[in-house]
Amino acid sequence: MKKIVRLLLIIGFLAPAMLWAQDVNLKVSSKKQVVVGEKFQVVFELNAEGRNFKAPTFDGFNVVGGPFTSSSSSFQMVNGSMSHSVTNTYTFALQAYKEGDFHIGSASVTVDGNKVSSSPFDIKVLPDNGNAYGGNSQYAQGGQPQQQHQSSSDPQVSGKDLFLKVTPSKKSVYLGEQVVLTYKLYTKVGVSSLSVSKMPSYAGAWMKDISDNNGGALRQGSETVNGIEYTTAEIQKVVLVPQRAGKLVIDPMSIECIAQVPTARSNRRSMDPFDIFFNDPFFGGGFTNVQKELSCSSLGIDVQNLPDANKPASFAGAVGNYSFKSEIDKTELKTNEAFTLTLTVSGSGNIELLQLPEPVFPPDFEVYDPKVIVDATPSANGISGTKRAEYLVIPRRVGDFTIAPVEFSFFNPTNASYCTMSSEQYDIHVEKGEGGDPDGNTIYASNQEDIKYLGSDIRHIMTGKAQLKGLNSFFFGSPAYFVILLALLIAFIVALIVSKKRAALRQDEAKTRNKKATKVARGRLKNAMKYLNAKDQDNFYVEMSQALWGYISDKLSIERAKLSMDTVNEAMSAKNVPDDLTKQFVDTLNNCEFARFAPGDASKKMDDLYQQGIDVISKAERVL
Repeated sequence: MKKIVRLLLIIGFLAPAMLWAQDVNLKVSSKKQVVVGEKFQVVFELNAEGRNFKAPTFDGFNVVGGPFTSSSSSFQMVNGSMSHSVTNTYTFALQAYKEGDFHIGSASVTVDGNKVSSSPFDIKVLPDNGNAYGGNSQYAQGGQPQQQHQSSSDPQVSGKDLFLKVTPSKKSVYLGEQVVLTYKLYTKVGVSSLSVSKMPSYAGAWMKDISDNNGGALRQGSETVNGIEYTTAEIQKVVLVPQRAGKLVIDPMSIECIAQVPTARSNRRSMDPFDIFFNDPFFGGGFTNVQKELSCSSLGIDVQNLPDANKPASFAGAVGNYSFKSEIDKTELKTNEAFTLTLTVSGSGNIELLQLPEPVFPPDFEVYDPKVIVDATPSANGISGTKRAEYLVIPRRVGDFTIAPVEFSFFNPTNASYCTMSSEQYDIHVEKGEGGDPDGNTIYASNQEDIKYLGSDIRHIMTGKAQLKGLNSFFFGSPAYFVILLALLIAFIVALIVSKKRAALRQDEAKTRNKKATKVARGRLKNAMKYLNAKDQDNFYVEMSQALWGYISDKLSIERAKLSMDTVNEAMSAKNVPDDLTKQFVDTLNNCEFARFAPGDASKKMDDLYQQGIDVISKAERVL
């Protein structure tokens, strides 16, 4: 037993020396000649432990899988001489989609701080004419049975398969009338990684976003355009209120996305386990990702001026269909008691922009600035709701007073006419209350101006002991000066200590979150499994998203409010996480967000996404 322990200790000390005693190199192996549609492997083999592997760009080929990593280690002792070998492989699955000669650059990996690169190589892609791979012949070069492949070319997505469209609720409106713009994506193929690259500008109009994205998920549906049925996703819905007459031009919106184009699939079962593996649609065997940038057309809306005929004097720009009312809580009270007068406008239109009428109060009432409350609700037809102003009023003198009615006028675009409504007249009876000076010399202005004093303008002579100071008395250098200076120094020291304690507390909190990240993620994944078994898609995707985002937030100490794909990339790079794992984590997050939008079997998508989540969190846990 002691000999075995001694032998293992010797191996542990000598292993690094034996490893660097050999030449470190990164070899690449691949076919030199393939045909269009053929799937093949490119394998990079490293004879050492490395990190930060960077693959070359495979221009002219679809990367349908990878990198798939594996490692092996072995010790040998022959005639008292011991040797140690380490092998790490990075395997990519490629598919040729167009003929030509292609140059593949070097891959690189970091070994003990040194960069090791592979040799570049060339691949020739031949056309599939039926005599080579996947044609009418069952056997390719080498006499091995191969599955048949259809000839494929550079995948394209036409404007009939995927397009962006903006639809206005009206193309001709009055000045101040609301119009709803709906931006929708129409697609017949799967879509992922959708992002808005350019927002339209709305010069000359007030805009409010009323999109209903259900906490991040796009609102989906189906529509038939020119006899073709499309799956739709509502990108954005906005309400515009034109602020000037004439032609209102809306610039196009632009979005970027990845279209998943179905590729030809085999009907013949291959005996090659590598080909069988890539027939799995999860790994892209049935789809090709195509980067697309889409823009809708620009939009013009005619804005008409409001008619001058029959325009009321009280009209202040309100356009829509409204009702108007006034309320008062009491009309009989005592001096120095308060009452509330409320003016309310309800209906549909530019509710947030309209101006409420202002009542005129008697000069003996003290009036506070009104409390304005807006309750606007977006809908498919625009914005509707209520806007009210609450006036708090305090009578200061005894008597009977009258609050005259006020008028509210608006333009109704439905019947192209003006409408005027009036509030009620209120008679206020005020009796003498406690305090105040109902018969004195004080007058209260209705808009809370400074109180005016009537009567004598001669002030009373000041009585009491005067506070005098010496002629050469200065604050600087006095005992009070040094006391204040010492107090400021003590306050600074206390603030510094408190700041350090808070920083330490935050650091401890971050460590605690880091330790519990895996446990919390495991609980989320367990809940996701329950929803997966129950086929509850909405709750399943919510739990998966919370598991992934919550894990990376706790593990990398990122605030939830600052979580984004960019911050995840930066944080994982700062932790020296391999680029392939970072990319896999980001791809899983993207798949989780857009899986519901992609066509296909819902159960299969949920199961695949669950496996992805477990795999990427397990890999991240080993690295972090």
